[in-house]
Formats: sequence, C-alpha cells, structure tokens
Amino acid sequence: MSIFRPGLFRWRWHAAGLGLAAALAVLVARFWHPYYGFTRFVQLDEFDARNGIHEVREQPFFVYPGNGGYDGAAYAQIAFHPLLDAPDLPTAVDSLAYRARRILASALAWLAAGGNPAWITHTYAGLNLVVWPVFAWLLWRILPVTDARSWAGWAGVVCSAGALHSVRLALTDLLATTLLTAGVWLGERHRGKGALAALAVAGLARETALAAVVGLGRDPLRAPRTWPKFAVRALLVALPLAGWMLYVRSRTGPAAQGFGNFTWPVVGWIEKWADTCAEFVRHPEFTWLIATTLLATLALTVQAVYVLRRARWSDAWWRVGAVWSVMLLLLGTAVWEGHPGAATRVLLPLTVAFGVLAVRERAGWGWIGLGGLSALSGVLALWHVPAAPPEIAAGRNAAGAYVARIDSGWFGVEHRGSAGWAWTGSSGAIEVETFPRTAAPRRIRLKLRAITPRDVEVRAGDTVLFRGPVAVQAAWIDLPALTPIVAGRLRLELRSAAAPVKENGQPGARALGFALHGLEVQ
Repeated sequence: MSIFRPGLFRWRWHAAGLGLAAALAVLVARFWHPYYGFTRFVQLDEFDARNGIHEVREQPFFVYPGNGGYDGAAYAQIAFHPLLDAPDLPTAVDSLAYRARRILASALAWLAAGGNPAWITHTYAGLNLVVWPVFAWLLWRILPVTDARSWAGWAGVVCSAGALHSVRLALTDLLATTLLTAGVWLGERHRGKGALAALAVAGLARETALAAVVGLGRDPLRAPRTWPKFAVRALLVALPLAGWMLYVRSRTGPAAQGFGNFTWPVVGWIEKWADTCAEFVRHPEFTWLIATTLLATLALTVQAVYVLRRARWSDAWWRVGAVWSVMLLLLGTAVWEGHPGAATRVLLPLTVAFGVLAVRERAGWGWIGLGGLSALSGVLALWHVPAAPPEIAAGRNAAGAYVARIDSGWFGVEHRGSAGWAWTGSSGAIEVETFPRTAAPRRIRLKLRAITPRDVEVRAGDTVLFRGPVAVQAAWIDLPALTPIVAGRLRLELRSAAAPVKENGQPGARALGFALHGLEVQ
C-alpha cells in the first residue's frame, strides 16, 4: 500500500476542491423547481411581472412578492431580444440603455437556447452555474493549488460574496471576472492575442473589466517605450464595447454613464462601515446578515491593504489589484449599500488579484484568513431558498411542468419535511398552471383526507368532476380530463356540506373539514 500513498497525498487537495464544489452544488440544487427551473435566481418581482415584456408573462418565471426585484430581471428580459428590437423592451427595463451595455450574458443565453423563448428563461437563469466551475478551475490552474495555504486562498475567492452573489442574483459580474482572469493569465503566458480577445469580450459583460488591460504587457514604468503598444492594446480591447454602445445608442438613445456610482475618495467606504455597525442596533433580528456584511467589507479592505502596501509594478496581477483597490476607495453609496452590497461583485477582480498574489507570495495565514472572510456572506446567499407561500404542489412529466396554488378558503399551506398540505373548513379553490400553456386536456389527481368522514365535491366552473366520500386517511381521487378555458390555467373548487369540526379543545382552534395533501397533473 505504501506505493499508493504519495499519489493519494498529492491528490488530497483535488479531492478537497471537488468536495467544496459538491457542497455548493447541493446548496444550488435546492433552488431548482420543477416548474420554475432556476428562475429564483433572476429575482423578478411583481412589478416586473406586470410591466415586463410579454415573454415574462408567457414563461414560467418565479415571481418575488412586492417590489423585491433586482438587476438580473433586466438582463433576463434583454436575453429574449438581445438586438433590442422589441417595442415593449424600453418601458419594461429600467435604464435600458445602461443595462444593455452588458449584453454578453443575455446574448449567450439567447444563443444557448437557439432563440427559443421556452429555453431562454432557463439558460439565462442557469448561466452562472456553468461559469462558476470554469472560474474555479481556471483559478486552480493560475495559483496553483498544491497545499493547505493555496487551497484556502482558492476557496476564499471562489466562495467569496462577489462570486456567489453573482450566481444567486443571476448577474454579469462573475462572467466578466472569469474572462478578465483568463485574459490576464493568457497575458502571463505570452499569448497576447488570446489575452486581448478575452478582455475585449469581458468588457461586453461588464465595462469596468476593460481596466484589466493594465495587466497586459511589461512594466510600464520601467519600459516607457512600451506606452504606444499599450495604447494600441487598450484601443483594441475597448473597440467591441465601443461599437456595441454605438448600436445601443442608435436603438435606445443616450445612456447614463454610471459616474454616480463613484464619489470622493474613502467617503463611500466610511459610510459603509458606519451604516453597517449602526444596523446592529437598528435591526438586532438580522444580526447574522449584518455580521457577514461587516466581515465581507473587512475582507475587501484587507485585500486592498495587502495589494497597496507594497508596489510590484512588474507583476500583472498587482497592477490589476491596484486598479481595483483604487476603485474601492472611490465607490459611492449606491454600490456599497445593502447586504453585503454590490461592491463585493464590482470588486471581484480585486478579490482574484489578492488571492493570486497572497498564494504566490506565501502570505501568512492571517492575510489568507481575513481576506477570505467574505465567503461567509457568499455561502449565506445560497442558504435561504425563497418559497411561494400559496404553493401546494409542483411537478414535471413528459407533457411539461405544472404548479398548483391554493386560493380562497384555505387556512394556508403547512409543511413537515417535504410533505405539504392545506386545510379548509368547508370549501376552497385551487389554481393550477401548466407549461407549455396549451388548451390540451389535462388529467388531475387529488389527494384528500377529512377531519371526520364526509362527502366532498370537486367542480370546474359549473361542471361536477367528483362527488363522493373522503375518509380520515389520505387517498388519491382521479378526475376526468379537463380542457382549460384559458390556455395553461385551470381552476378547481372543492366543497363539503358537512359541518366542520374543531381540531382540538384549545381556544382559537380551527374548525376543519378536509385537507388537500397532494395534486398531480398527468
């Protein structure tokens, strides 16, 4: 067995890396829904559902209650029309001219779906689930990971708030940073054309990625003759974005330049620290959320301090880190505010540069540990899975997907583990939504139980679909095929003439009749 030990010893860090990826995959998989797919990531709210492009209402998007939308909802809508040629797009997307500059993720989703609206929804929502493994693999190669210190540095970057919040909110920052990282790495390997191409494409994901052009070529201070070549590189890298911005302007008119995201040096950073500390008093019920935000801000600060404490002009990664460290000092309130705030995503290139420099220079565990603290906020982003309270059942079969929601008359959905049910006193309505949204007949099964044996009637409009006894033990009943009046939507009403029974002798006990324990569309 001794001949295998060196190999096992060498591969243990690969196993640890795969283990971390598997753990994150488990967290991510919890967001998948048989009807909505991964569209929980998009964070589309009720306002977007009402006022968005018509595809939003035709496709199975998960809708957040109230006005809780985020930028991913805008990029997802652009993905249906990456040429910006839909007449309802300007009114549906806030600041379309500004959002459309970051076209790459939306365009990739459209291409991956072959322009099919039924697939665009899911390809955009899940795009970062493909980008993150590429990012993790690329950084593993760049460091490289060979021991505990380098593994911790790698994990602190790939699990950082900037990386995982990009996944959680279906945003463009992770894609831009992955391409930026590839560009600087190719430049290190003297593959200039590939480096220029990677950075040029990264600019189409997020315009600030173009600043990484400072990482290409030789030290500009020690080689002043390279300035003309550097200027040419910068021009070539900026050309695709410049051309695309001209096209966007022709379609949408002038755009805000985003300069409002910056302020006087250090002012926004100080405000972030002060506001976060004050929130411990204002919102003690959110202590863990505020604490992880504070630690993420500390991590970014440590990363900038590590980069700026000693100049290394000849190092491409130091030059990249220095640019984003200066950016940290100039970011305004709009970028810092929130939990943990957009700053963690905007400054993701700083996190990458810090990780590379700290590992290669064998920085102490203090630097590695403090610089990786934003991973706590990153994991927290994937911890809570939002649920739609009225949902009683969902599934997918050969005919498509479906979701069922309780409507009026029910006491609400109760859960125990993966099981869910809803009680009513005498009557309740159910809304069933299917996709594809066709008028094809559907067969529905209901799983019912009663507080005491009683007859229950199931109707669709004026048509009685079932009338018969329901026992105390839950059992399935099969309804005849139903043809929806509105394509993809069915409404059932369940009622019983028997008097409800108090669930127990406690004051305020509910008067119950029967419960819905499951629903299937066949």
